[in-house]
Amino acid sequence: MTQEKEITRVQELTYELKVVDVMTADIIAVTPQTSMKELREILRTNRISGTPVVEGNRLVGIVSIEDLIKCLADGEMDVSVQEKMTKKVETFYADEPLVRAVSKFDRYGFGRFPVIERDQGKLVGILTKGDIIEGLLKKLESDFTEEEVRRFRRYRVSQILKDIIADKSALIFQYNVVGQDFSRAGESASALRKTLLYLGLHPQIVRRVAIAAYEAEMNIVIFTKGGQISAYVEPEQIKIEAHDTGPGIPDVERAMQPGFSTAPEWVQELGFGAGMGLPNIKKCVDEMDLISQVGKGTDLKITINIKGRGN
Repeated sequence: MTQEKEITRVQELTYELKVVDVMTADIIAVTPQTSMKELREILRTNRISGTPVVEGNRLVGIVSIEDLIKCLADGEMDVSVQEKMTKKVETFYADEPLVRAVSKFDRYGFGRFPVIERDQGKLVGILTKGDIIEGLLKKLESDFTEEEVRRFRRYRVSQILKDIIADKSALIFQYNVVGQDFSRAGESASALRKTLLYLGLHPQIVRRVAIAAYEAEMNIVIFTKGGQISAYVEPEQIKIEAHDTGPGIPDVERAMQPGFSTAPEWVQELGFGAGMGLPNIKKCVDEMDLISQVGKGTDLKITINIKGRGN
């Protein structure tokens, strides 16, 4: 018997939400000319442990309480922030999936990241681990109300298919995915998730489908010029097929290893292509079949069983 693959609502939300949904938009910032003495008062008054350094709307650095403590120890409180700030700053994009942000916090160990607009590079917010936790809790709280509403208006997929007279029946949903369009990345998976919830599928099943579909969609966006995702909802299982005519995967076995990525550096700088896509899909599904030919494209077929979930 296949072991149940449990995906929590919190895990699902990290794929569903974007950085802009949980970040602090009310930014407390300083200029490069601000003195470290002035910075001490700003941190104390606002009870924060660091702040971005900006010129106009442009981010030029970040300064932390650790920098302040060092200046206190060295007796350099009259120097400007510009002399002590970190100039090479790791940032998040506002439209970046929250799951990438969580991964980046773990990788770098920083307490906060500035959030910038993807197109103009304008500073639009700050993200801390506290912001992520608070944002997730607020969303979980609102879920209770939304679930009560859905109970009164949704149909169970098994009942819909039961009423159709045929030897075999399925609901089919297809989504076209545009390659390299990072501003719309994840829309197909989100649309499928909402559709399955409306149909009344068990939330645990929907979470697994949503994460697998999201990772499949991202692989099409990152590595190809476009493709298609199709979902086949049957009484006992959901089948998802992702097809593209991209460059193909030279070494499928290696691509399945966590952390291995062939995404170009500029894509990784955008917050994508961390090498966890295929491993994450495998964790969520009951069956997975990946066929790829170099120069011709990739076909991914996955199955998630829904029998026994009251659907």
